Amino acid sequence: MRIRLIPGATVFALTLAGLTGCGSSADSSSDSSGEPARLTVWVMRDSMSAGFLSRFKTDFESRHKGTTLDIQIQEWDGIGQKITSALASKDAPDVVEVGNTQVAQYAASGGVQDLTDKTADLQGTDWIPGLADPGKIDGKQFGIPWYAANRVVVYNKDLFAKAGITTPPKTRAEWIKDTEKLNRGGVDGIYLPGQTWYALAGFIWDEGGDLAVKGSDGKWQGSLNTPQAKAGIAFYKQLQALGKGPKDSDEAKPLQADVFAKGKSAQIISVPGGADAIIKANPKLKDKIGFFPIPGKTADRPGAVFTGGSDLVIPVASQHQALAYQVVKALSGPKWQTDMAKEMSYVPNRTSLAGVLSGNLGASVMAVGAANGHGTPNSPNWAAVEANNPIKQYMTQVLTGADPDAAGKTASEAISKALNTAS
Repeated sequence: MRIRLIPGATVFALTLAGLTGCGSSADSSSDSSGEPARLTVWVMRDSMSAGFLSRFKTDFESRHKGTTLDIQIQEWDGIGQKITSALASKDAPDVVEVGNTQVAQYAASGGVQDLTDKTADLQGTDWIPGLADPGKIDGKQFGIPWYAANRVVVYNKDLFAKAGITTPPKTRAEWIKDTEKLNRGGVDGIYLPGQTWYALAGFIWDEGGDLAVKGSDGKWQGSLNTPQAKAGIAFYKQLQALGKGPKDSDEAKPLQADVFAKGKSAQIISVPGGADAIIKANPKLKDKIGFFPIPGKTADRPGAVFTGGSDLVIPVASQHQALAYQVVKALSGPKWQTDMAKEMSYVPNRTSLAGVLSGNLGASVMAVGAANGHGTPNSPNWAAVEANNPIKQYMTQVLTGADPDAAGKTASEAISKALNTAS
């Protein structure tokens, strides 16, 4: 799932070779044939800066004598079919960046290497769950977490101060109370479009539910007709009513950053990078924007959030499995995770590294929320659900007065059909 935090980040292909000494015997410098290798690494456009990729390339090649990294930038448009075709070929790249919610789809093709036996070496117990879980299918780890991003609450400091709110809320009850205070004098307490389904998913996860569950028979069942989903949508409805957000569209129609930039909305739910768009639309808000984690049911735990981001996979057809793994290990390890987090304002893949973002207010708040991150149901057919998105339809129906049980049953049936239909 792509969530970009730095608009316009420039990334380009790097192909120059570095030929200095090897670091250790553990860093094998050749493929299984004993010959120096040229590794192809696919990275998505705007995922990483040119500076980060250049530093990584130089360092990796200096530690693996005779090895060259050919880092090729891929476009998001059409990438699904391109990766699927590459996985089925005999000339696949060696390492591929994929959206974390896409891992199940690619793993189902049989063309992605099972890296379960490497998780201990990669310190997988330290991975943030919302990024690690989508890479794990039926107990096997195919995707290795690379970077993450999730939503927080972006708020207008001036409007909070005028309402007498000096400390951001830490619980749902405090959040509702504060939003009610804000929702006066022509101010929207919160701008929350009715179809912000990732936010709803978090509220459902907080209740112990999910969007769909997999049964012992291997069949998926949509679960928006459960008590947990009913509680989640009830809280969403209560919060959404404290603003003038449309009930029949999402955060893109109209762009919520543009709405917030008008200075009359106290809060939105967004990735921290959304603040850049707000400031671009209204530079006067530059020093008036704050961030806090989406509140949870209790103060000791932030609210659940959807974790977007990317995983790294190794195609089965890679001719350089050992070296490909070394690339993955380095990129997902503490040195380059720290470099990446500071350069790109992404959440690193490890809970123990959350502190590296302490100097970046928005990103550090995002990292706090990431500790309670989740992924969408781990099905290769999840994209089919998002294509027609019965979750959005369900939300609009409930917000406009439909019976939650009936609407949830209809949406669950649509989700079940999409997930259980052979792709």
